[in-house]
Amino acid sequence: MDKSEEFKKYRETYQEFWYRSYSVHEDENTIYLEYEFEIPNLAKFHPKLQIDKKKLPLKSLDTVQANNMIFHIGMVELISYWKCTCSPKVIIQCGYLNEEQISWWKKLYFYGLGELFYRNQIQTDIENFMKIECKKTEVLEYPEIQDKSEGYIIPIGGGKDSVVTLETLKRSKDDYCLIINPKPVTLRCAEIAGIDDEHIIEIHRTIDKKLIELNSKGFINGHTPFSAMLAFVSYFVAYLTSKKYISLSNENSANESNVIGEKVNHQYSKSFEFEYDFNQYASRYFKVPVKYFSFLRPLNELQIAKLFAKHEKYHSTFKSCNVGSKEKEWKWCCNCAKCLFAYIILSPYLYPEKLIHIFGEDLFEKQELLDIFLELTGNRQTKPFDCVGTFEEVNFAVSKVIMDLGQKHQTLPYLLQYYKEHYELADMTEDITKRYNEENYLTKEQNEWLRKEIL
Repeated sequence: MDKSEEFKKYRETYQEFWYRSYSVHEDENTIYLEYEFEIPNLAKFHPKLQIDKKKLPLKSLDTVQANNMIFHIGMVELISYWKCTCSPKVIIQCGYLNEEQISWWKKLYFYGLGELFYRNQIQTDIENFMKIECKKTEVLEYPEIQDKSEGYIIPIGGGKDSVVTLETLKRSKDDYCLIINPKPVTLRCAEIAGIDDEHIIEIHRTIDKKLIELNSKGFINGHTPFSAMLAFVSYFVAYLTSKKYISLSNENSANESNVIGEKVNHQYSKSFEFEYDFNQYASRYFKVPVKYFSFLRPLNELQIAKLFAKHEKYHSTFKSCNVGSKEKEWKWCCNCAKCLFAYIILSPYLYPEKLIHIFGEDLFEKQELLDIFLELTGNRQTKPFDCVGTFEEVNFAVSKVIMDLGQKHQTLPYLLQYYKEHYELADMTEDITKRYNEENYLTKEQNEWLRKEIL
């Protein structure tokens, strides 16, 4: 049975998905969130989140605003479980959404699952892939919060992008970093940036084991919009801590589709479109003085790599490899698209000696990476389904390194030699590291800080 037939079979067999309930409680050290989802006649799920309180000055959890945000976190969480069967009806038992909200959530789910639909050969549309029904009809009023808020929540993940934000954003000693499921690499990056333990908010997210079991049995599986989860969780934390800004590190390059000619974007929930939609939704339905934005939105990946290259104190620590993150010690696997992309985008500034030292080998010499290399350069139908830059940025970086090595009369490694023999070098008359995308949510002051770094 092909994947498209499995999609139809699961939808016929499991026609409903229930968002049953959410709960919250706290002790001296931790806030506990728990959710209950159910696919009748298949499984009940109980995903959990734990927020480390440390000694943070927090607002009360016993408010309509707090409970509304907790409910909404569940609306993002449920998509990881719904995707098992793609049930045609989602029934919300523990909260109310109006028609405008339902349309908003369907858009997030549909485009956030674009990669999953594409890779599973699922043919559907935004109108018919799911129907959302709310059992509650009570419309709650959420008065606008007028509390004075200031400072930043800065989510970090251990890669070069959040490092550039940490080093460029004018932070104060009272700002916080937020890390979901922290790893030693992420904590070490925060430490290098001078952030002490009391200013790191740790979120521990637990996936229900039943989901992993269903995945192993062949139920529908694939990429979900994790960054949307980060948006709602960080917004909730910003509200609790009275912070004004949530500063992400999503770049302009995240807007590009992975499939040529189609809107299938692995990074949809990192795109400016989602950032805009989220701010519109939050301002209308949360009514708290918190602004969600990406500090690096005006920049492309090549510009971020250029800035990161200057911060050598992180070079032996940062990691972006998703494959290597699953190991006991997070390493560069040196065989995936994420590793090769990071290698390429840093190559104009660190190749060869420094870059080979970071990765432990010369990825440009690996013939087995040719297919991935061609995908990254736009010479295949799809770009790798990963958080990688645009075709233009990759081709610019590759061409620049080829030219630089040629001027030094150095022999080209395998991938660069292949590129030179088969493709034209990129037009270098415009330095794309001087661009600045005005479509962003930065304040005038924040824009000035960032402009100074790239000019």
